[in-house]
Amino acid sequence: MEKPNHEQWSSKIGFILAAAGSAIGLGAIWKFPYMAGTNGGGVFFLIFILFTVFFGAPMLFAEFIIGRRTQKDAITAYKKLSPNTPWHLVGVIGVISSFVLLSFYSVVGGWILSYMVRSLTGDLSGLSNEQYGDLFGQIISNPWEVTITQLIFLIMTIAVVQGGIQNGIEKANKYMMPSLFILFIILVIRSVTLEGGMEGIKFFLMPDMHEITSKTFIMALGQSFFALSVGLSVMVTYGSYLSKTESLPRSVTSIVSLNIFISLLAGLAIFPAVFEHIAYGSVFFAIFMILLLFATLTSAFSILEIIVATIAKDDVGKRKKVAWIAGILVFLLGIPAALSNGILADFKPLFNKTIFDLSDYFVSNIALPTGCLLIALFVGLKIPKAVLKEELLRSSSASTKLFTVWYWSIRYLVPIGIVIVFLHALGIIQV
Repeated sequence: MEKPNHEQWSSKIGFILAAAGSAIGLGAIWKFPYMAGTNGGGVFFLIFILFTVFFGAPMLFAEFIIGRRTQKDAITAYKKLSPNTPWHLVGVIGVISSFVLLSFYSVVGGWILSYMVRSLTGDLSGLSNEQYGDLFGQIISNPWEVTITQLIFLIMTIAVVQGGIQNGIEKANKYMMPSLFILFIILVIRSVTLEGGMEGIKFFLMPDMHEITSKTFIMALGQSFFALSVGLSVMVTYGSYLSKTESLPRSVTSIVSLNIFISLLAGLAIFPAVFEHIAYGSVFFAIFMILLLFATLTSAFSILEIIVATIAKDDVGKRKKVAWIAGILVFLLGIPAALSNGILADFKPLFNKTIFDLSDYFVSNIALPTGCLLIALFVGLKIPKAVLKEELLRSSSASTKLFTVWYWSIRYLVPIGIVIVFLHALGIIQV
């Protein structure tokens, strides 16, 4: 039975916007266009869509099933489904990795704040691309600016998460996500009307099959997992607040569709501007920075939430205190990452990488694929098939064929794909 004080999303749209906000972060808006641009453009986008449907979506189902079935935090959920086994370490890995992720993700959020303030005050007017690059170097190497903006970004995140699910995360996403879409549409309209912008659109939307390589497939596969925020049990946490009366197939379809749509908008906004070789102009650059800030914050909410939920359990009275303590610890952990491009630039403890790069490498190339693989194995091997079927199809009109396809995917297809991505990330598979 659910505890009376276990929070829940107040509506399906609130849950979808929050989950989509978690997924639609820098991965969809910034990393996706870069990945597409260096791996065949339209070909990458097409393969990315296919992999998101057949690899990313099954993982999203898996995390939501674990969370909604147990109505527990990321660690307790695994304990409840598989008591007296070490499987709860999957949740432990997710929570620890979320600490590391937010420690350097908040640094990037601080950089965005720095740019946004400058764009709103007009300090960026008339700068050339070279001057933009010089400014970026100045910002990330300034120890006071990077730490202060990192702290401000975390305070903004804590202020929302401390409010709880309905009055904090859900309410913020209901305002920020629609605003993000509106800003994106404005940016896309401006971008596609640039002189020469059609060249960028053709590159992004017209697949050239000659551009397909083994690297294209592996990069698209990795992005399909990264873009849906799976692997760290963040979606287990969000799924635990989902009502038993909501349809998982409809929710997953909505979240995946929004993610692909945002990726499409990101490509349409960025590639025409890149082909034009000019900045958006001060006003549109400010819009882009606000958009990036919203996207980064909605992801940060979910990352901090998995930590807060795990520590506070279902004790709502502890949430505010835990949110602030966790946020401060993240800030302290992130200071070395913030200083990695300045006074700690020469400090490279492992693999000739700075603290920032090392943290990024750990989360992106080790923690995420490991988490994805363990979650897929846990769901496919430890949870009874009947339980999975009941939870996936609960309150849904979807046919059993959907479950059959998903079950086959999560047991066989997804683990194989994750292993390929993992081996490539570690440099064992070369393409």
